[in-house]
Amino acid sequence: MASEKVAQVLLTLPYSFSQLGLLSGILFQLFYGLMGSWTAYLISLLYVEYRTRKEREKVDFRNHVIQWFEVLDGLLGKHWRNVGLFFNCTFLLFGSVIQLIACASNIYYINDNLDKRTWTYIFGACCATTVFIPSFHNYRIWSFLGLIMTTYTAWYLTIASLIHGQVEGVKHSGPSTMVLYFTGATNILYTFGGHAVTVEIMHAMWKPQKFKLIYLMATLYVLTLTLPSASAVYWAFGDNLLTHSNALAMLPKTRFRDTAVVLMLIHQFITFGFACTPLYFVWEKFIQMHETKSMVKRALARLPVVIPIWFLAIIFPFFGPINSTVGSLLVSFTVYIIPALAHMVTFASASARENAVEKPPSFLGGWAGSYTMNIFVVAWVLIVGFGFGGWASMLNFINQVNTFGLFTKCYQCPPRKA
Repeated sequence: MASEKVAQVLLTLPYSFSQLGLLSGILFQLFYGLMGSWTAYLISLLYVEYRTRKEREKVDFRNHVIQWFEVLDGLLGKHWRNVGLFFNCTFLLFGSVIQLIACASNIYYINDNLDKRTWTYIFGACCATTVFIPSFHNYRIWSFLGLIMTTYTAWYLTIASLIHGQVEGVKHSGPSTMVLYFTGATNILYTFGGHAVTVEIMHAMWKPQKFKLIYLMATLYVLTLTLPSASAVYWAFGDNLLTHSNALAMLPKTRFRDTAVVLMLIHQFITFGFACTPLYFVWEKFIQMHETKSMVKRALARLPVVIPIWFLAIIFPFFGPINSTVGSLLVSFTVYIIPALAHMVTFASASARENAVEKPPSFLGGWAGSYTMNIFVVAWVLIVGFGFGGWASMLNFINQVNTFGLFTKCYQCPPRKA
């Protein structure tokens, strides 16, 4: 879980720092790290509540993976299910798109003989092989290896930037405009909103009750990677990052950088699978193939899910700006607003609170403290994340389209030498 969270944004957080400034960058990471952990905790409570109720009704989940929209359906009804399904699937779709864009962006810094769009074609074909991976049980060892890969990359960025030192005439003028400020803040909102697959991961755990503690520990570990790396890269390169959303572009080509690129490529492939697997499950259920035991039939049925992801990555190759756009318009609802509202509505009645499988701990203020936190999360994310963040991210995204155009062959590539 920790590796999947940090892989999504490790290379774009220095870009966010250049938009926010150092102090705001650090504070927003700490703030959204805690807020993300809180809503992951809420999702875990709702999952346990739903599963317990269903198992009391003798429902068998041995050949069925529980998903977030089913939790909403079981606890709150079809309208909540439909809203949750729309936001979750759209976010996971664009989360997969971002991983594919990241693969092309990273490999270019090892081999620039091919442009980034061509690399997107190649990695799209590679990522399509995830259709053969049955479930999250099969990602356990890869998730652990991914943690090692991202740890290496984070500390490479930190150490290499400190050794490199500050570039001549470096400036740290962030925040310079409201648009850049809220774009950077929303990218960090996206950073700690990687728990859209919480329910599927919990279902793959032998003891899902432990998820909330594991997630908090994962968040704390992520902060030990992202805070030093983003701070060091921003210190060394300052405002130059405003036009280089991938931190690897700033550092000289060495065997250590090439190692970081290769490790991130492997891990982004894993993260693509993490984001895409819930989409596979939804599609399988829609075409009634989810409980089919033949993996070949399921793999063939899953292929139509990969095609639009591939296509969108070619249309919008804006590594960095697309993260904050997805964060403001989709993550804000998927993993912050909807879970907080769902928790409040599910336990609105006195009987529901009395019979809850897991009650809020007393050190958080019990039910009163829980509802206070939820109201704050909904209000903050709706106004700051979706409102200001959506406005700023869309302006920044439109600027990228106007500057580079759709289907651009090589986003932010340096001019080729004659």
